[in-house]
Amino acid sequence: MEHIRTPKVENVHLLDRSMGQRKASVGTLYLSATHTMFMEKHPETCKEIWVLHSMVSSVERLPTTPAGSHLILHCKDFRIFQLLIPQEKDCFDVHTSLLRLSRPEKYSELYCLSFNPNVNKEEREESWNFIDLMADYKRMGVPNNLWVATAANKEYRICETYPSELFVPKSATPAVIVGSSRFRSRGRFPALTYFHQDTLAAVCRCSQPLSGFSGRCQEDEMMLQAVMKSNPGCDYIYVVDTRPKINAMANRAAGKGYENEDHYTNIKLHFIGIENIHVMRNSQQKIIDVTEKRSLSMTDFLWGLENSGWLKHIKAVLDAGVFIARAIADEGVSVLVHCSDGWDRTAQACSVASLLLDPFYRTIKGLMVLIERDWISFGHKFSHRYAHLDGDPKEVSPVIDQFLECVWQLSEQFPCAFEFNECFLIAIHTHVYSCQFGTFLGNCQKERKDMRLVERSHCVWPQLWKDRADFMNPLYKADLSQCHGVLRPNTTPYCFKMWKGLYNHVERSTSPHQSPADFLTAVRAESQQLEEELTNHQERIAALTGKPITWVKVEVKRRILPMQQRHCGPDPPTTYKVPVSSPAQDHSTLEAVSGKAKMKYPALPLGQPLSGDDLSNWNDPESGVADLSSRSSSAEDEGQEMQVDSSTAAANIFKHLHQRSLQK
Repeated sequence: MEHIRTPKVENVHLLDRSMGQRKASVGTLYLSATHTMFMEKHPETCKEIWVLHSMVSSVERLPTTPAGSHLILHCKDFRIFQLLIPQEKDCFDVHTSLLRLSRPEKYSELYCLSFNPNVNKEEREESWNFIDLMADYKRMGVPNNLWVATAANKEYRICETYPSELFVPKSATPAVIVGSSRFRSRGRFPALTYFHQDTLAAVCRCSQPLSGFSGRCQEDEMMLQAVMKSNPGCDYIYVVDTRPKINAMANRAAGKGYENEDHYTNIKLHFIGIENIHVMRNSQQKIIDVTEKRSLSMTDFLWGLENSGWLKHIKAVLDAGVFIARAIADEGVSVLVHCSDGWDRTAQACSVASLLLDPFYRTIKGLMVLIERDWISFGHKFSHRYAHLDGDPKEVSPVIDQFLECVWQLSEQFPCAFEFNECFLIAIHTHVYSCQFGTFLGNCQKERKDMRLVERSHCVWPQLWKDRADFMNPLYKADLSQCHGVLRPNTTPYCFKMWKGLYNHVERSTSPHQSPADFLTAVRAESQQLEEELTNHQERIAALTGKPITWVKVEVKRRILPMQQRHCGPDPPTTYKVPVSSPAQDHSTLEAVSGKAKMKYPALPLGQPLSGDDLSNWNDPESGVADLSSRSSSAEDEGQEMQVDSSTAAANIFKHLHQRSLQK
């Protein structure tokens, strides 16, 4: 509170530029220790806007005008607020206060350490056990006769940025582990992150070796040999260096570098080419600059998007995951992944590969486990990368933003394979920056333990799980084939899209065109309501007539026509279910009774030339499918399901039209 020069300012005009607001709202601005709050004076709307100080990226003060002084708040979730404050002194005080409040200097100033919802101590500590990583390893079949747990890093004795519980090859002795850690940057030696039970191949991660131009380490060479031996079906492993090769070569001058294939005879080295954190930071800033411009033509927008190189970087990250997934699933070869220090690009590549390989990580709970393992547990630098504290701006970079965008790009290609929608990804993105929970605080497991976050803050995962109804994807079907196997995305450049839902809040607010998932959810809810009403009408009719009504499910299996075989999308085959009232009815008519409404669907006279009246009746493709189903021979037996092939029906229609044209 001592940093707040003025806690309240009247008659402030606020314009939410990120939501496309054209007319400013007038109200009162409040500054608290944790939030900037705006309360609109309008008696009908009484709108409130709350912005966490930790979500403020920058505060820009514009020159004073006769109308007042302007402030522009840029937020880390890409919202933009423009404030017009009548008095210049008040504007100066608010600007000075926000500059300090948005840049905390120590962890105790963060919101998560003062956020105390109505949860007792036992429930808070239990929330931190919501994700059990050992249970996930057990689900993968680890430990086994190939991979075992090691106590080498107990109490973080070997590597401070690694978790205390790790899995290593069974043949790797403690001496080999210690020797390998001394030869790896930051002591981050090869450790297991994912095990594929079908092929027995594994994904391991580490940091770059301290090889320089000619250095070598016998223990590190033995460690990679042990990784290879843990996969009985292969006599080599891939070493994936996620950096551009020229960057890795430049690190040799600093005594680091990459593995020499002459020394590591059992490896195949592969460079991916993901750029460093500085390139990524500048690239995202160009994207933000493009989305913030007003009245931008489509040509200028596309030029700005291309000039940023952002989608090219997203493609590089996804390509890394695809290469690893193919090596594991198709070739059955284990993969060792590293970049420089093994906590940025390595986390991206390993987590994307796991997402492609394992359907569990495409569920809500599974994505939580994946982030907890590859990002939180293995030591991603959350506090440095996302500016939780006032520090070196060169350490800031949107590393996890890129991972979340890769997940979104995959969900666009495989809309039925993910249990969650984009709202779940955006919620995770917001909590990474907000510091409302202690989950994404600190740079490693040891640092979080030293801060006693389990005792002083709350875990975000139980809250997201509680709200999971808002994050469900209506297209997700766990029984579909694409939800079980390995995802094989198309990574050609034209397949990548601009994620409007994250960067463009204006588009996010214009439903349903921008959010078809929300539209489908509403349609599903409406369908359920109609089904309930139909059931009520059935019961009323049965009560009035004294005769029960029989409804038979009709499933129509679609077969791809030759002209449709170009389509390679992931959409599942459509199934129609049509109620049929009674077999006693004429088979050329289907009657659907709902209250006073009564609709008839005339059947198509197959085997006869089409008349003009026939064509006028054939104006509803769904009714045509239903009528063709009613003429099926299987309809003569009550209670049996009727099926018709839509391709056969289409062929008959074209045949009759052709006969009719010949007659004319």
